[in-house]
Formats: sequence, C-alpha cells, structure tokens
Amino acid sequence: MATVAVVDYGMGNLRSVSQAVRHVAQGCGLEVVVTARPDEVYAAERVVLPGQGAMPDCMRQLRDCGLLEAVLHAAANKPLMGVCVGMQMLLSRSEEGPTEGLGLIAGEVVRFQLEGQIQPDGSRYKVPQMGWNQVWQTRSHPMWAGVPDGAWFYFVHSFYARVVNEAHSTGETEYGLRFTCAVARDNIFATQFHPEKSADHGLALYRNFLSWKP
Repeated sequence: MATVAVVDYGMGNLRSVSQAVRHVAQGCGLEVVVTARPDEVYAAERVVLPGQGAMPDCMRQLRDCGLLEAVLHAAANKPLMGVCVGMQMLLSRSEEGPTEGLGLIAGEVVRFQLEGQIQPDGSRYKVPQMGWNQVWQTRSHPMWAGVPDGAWFYFVHSFYARVVNEAHSTGETEYGLRFTCAVARDNIFATQFHPEKSADHGLALYRNFLSWKP
C-alpha cells in the first residue's frame, strides 16, 4: 500500500497531525505512517513536514535525526506539505537564532514587531498570534479546492514568512500587517496555520493533499 509519511524529527505536533491525516485517508488506499526512518520517507508517496517550537531547534533536530536528505529528496520528487514551523523551514533563513532554512522557497522568516499597536477592538496586539484568523487566497491552487476565500484557520506563531517571489505566496492573513501564511511551489504546499486544529476547512486541506497531483 502507498504511504503518506508524517516526518518525526522530534519537533512536530505529531499526534494531532497524524490523526487528522488518518481521518481523511480512510478508504482512499493510503497508509499514514509517523516515521523517524529516512527509508520510509524516501519510500512514501507523499510527505507531511510538521513543526513547532523554535526554528533553530527544528533545523538541528532534522539534521541530527538523519532526515534532512530524505526531506530534500521528497521536496524535489513528490507532494510535500509543510505545517507551521514546517513551513518556515522551507524558506531561505530565519532571524530566529538566526538560522538557515532549507532554501526551497526564497524568503526569510521575521518576528512580529507589534509593540504598542492596537487591534480594531481596542486591545493591544499580542505576540505570539494565538487563535483563529481569516486566510485570503492570493492565487488559485488545487489545495484550496472546497475551501472558501476568507475561511478561518487556527494560528500559533511569533514569526512569519516574507517570500521573495509573490508567485510563491498562495494565502495571506492580517495580524498587525498583511503577511504570507501559505506558500506553494511546484510539488510543495505549506501553511503557517495548523490545519489539524482548524476543523472542517483544515481537514479539507489534508484531504486535498492526499489527492493532489502536481
């Protein structure tokens, strides 16, 4: 049976991500495996790269676990979906640390600078952004199938992506400023928000990923 590998390098929200992917994979002929084994990532038909915590820790763990080359191979050869810090890792670098990313999408990850700014409801912006926010689709993509423009997704993050090429930005949200919260290039799609915590619209993204043919 073909597999979907959820990469376990010690820094992902593995339980909720794998449960969500398994839920939408029922009856579609794909087995979902949570794995720290490079050979299983190489063999998988599709790969999910989750991530949470600090970007320097995530990049170090990915290397130390021996999974870096397998993830790069997936990014070059098969559908790959990044989630949260898993999205940030795809970019060139992050000022957190600072640290170098995987360099798969040109851009940088920067920290929110929202001190003293006031939200529309009169409260101050807090960092991290934590909670539900709307996502605006900046270009069409098969991964957005069945997801309405302006749908709400769940965010937890202090850093956000600034991509070099606007064509790589496929979704934006607003939190003190408008920023890229979903990126796409070739066989890669990734989100800053957590689809596995985002109810039906999040499940729709994972479902679309299982059938996406880039």
